[in-house]
Amino acid sequence: MTHDNTALAAGWRDGFPTAGTPAQRPRERSIFQFPQSRWAFSHLRELQPTRNVARGNGPVSVLPRAERPELDALCFPRFADGAQTDWRGALEAIHADGAVVLHRGRIVYERYFGELDAHGQHMAMSVTKSVVGTLGAMLAADGTLDEHAAVTHYIPELADSTFGQASVRQVMDMTTAIDYSEDYADAQAGVWKHARAGELLPRPAGYAGAEGYRQFLQTVQASEGQGKHGDAFAYRTVNTDVLGWLISRVTGQPVAQVLSELIWSRIGAEQDASFAVDGQGADFAGGGLCAGLRDLARLGETMRLGGFFNGTQVVPEAVVADIRCGADPARFARAGYTRLAGWSYRNMWWVAHDAHGSFTAQGIHGQVLHIDPVAQMVVARFASHPLAANAHLPTSLPAFRAMAAHLMDKDE
Repeated sequence: MTHDNTALAAGWRDGFPTAGTPAQRPRERSIFQFPQSRWAFSHLRELQPTRNVARGNGPVSVLPRAERPELDALCFPRFADGAQTDWRGALEAIHADGAVVLHRGRIVYERYFGELDAHGQHMAMSVTKSVVGTLGAMLAADGTLDEHAAVTHYIPELADSTFGQASVRQVMDMTTAIDYSEDYADAQAGVWKHARAGELLPRPAGYAGAEGYRQFLQTVQASEGQGKHGDAFAYRTVNTDVLGWLISRVTGQPVAQVLSELIWSRIGAEQDASFAVDGQGADFAGGGLCAGLRDLARLGETMRLGGFFNGTQVVPEAVVADIRCGADPARFARAGYTRLAGWSYRNMWWVAHDAHGSFTAQGIHGQVLHIDPVAQMVVARFASHPLAANAHLPTSLPAFRAMAAHLMDKDE
């Protein structure tokens, strides 16, 4: 394993306080500042309170190996300028911390960089949303959660927020019309106010904002001039935290416990996972999952196989089929994602509607779980790209397509 020397020089591995610096609590440090983020994303449990996601007591499911050394040199053109790059170079360019590629259930590629290794855990960022979205869809499928019900049917505390007029399904597909900015370049955007409420970001002196994610949700109001709930897709992290609250309310358990019982303990995970929690103990459903890379790949393989993995139907086949069918691309198009023309968003998964039936979980700073059913391929990747926005997409999407084509061409 290699380390980012700049981050090490900054003292992020030395504990608290660092030699020669003023004493600081972990929550007084921003985990999102590069290069310190290269260390922080792989060590969140040392910086934030977390809740465990138990793997259970069963045996670890086997991922056979059939590694292909040539994949590092696999070439493809980038979207942005058509310039040729290769798989290894693309990983280095986005500051990847690790990547695993499965083909037909076998590990054909596995690399680690930065502070991550095969035994570590990394922050999944908004890949978390797809995991939570899957849990919500499972609970809707078995009748525990009514997707057509109003959010306030389960959470009356949200009656005075704009979520009080939204349905569970509108939350699950992010078609709520809310006054909330996901502009990562704006320090005062709603996404960062939400993070400060949950103490995922340091709070300024004299902070008087919401205490915890759920109190923040109660302050979210309607967006003027942008239609009504159900009209259009708009990517907003707070929707997933509403869904996390719904999951906890109908099950009587934290999201982490529900994930353990419904998925993590059933896929033969080799490590426990964890969820970052706020000061009130609420799981950060919008981005707080930390997991091992191979276990993330196991989850991807479960979804590729229609929910059947490790000898059991982990996720109902109908749930996976519903995700793969996607939602209305016309509603998605209104969000203006020009590089994702024709896509949609269903149960918090990004659905390509391409010839391969691919669907993806993705998060800021380069986190990805990409599933290509036709190529029988799963790509799991963690990264620490300096920019929060999905600047990796112009390279990542052609990389995945090139990998799929290569694996299909070389298929036995």
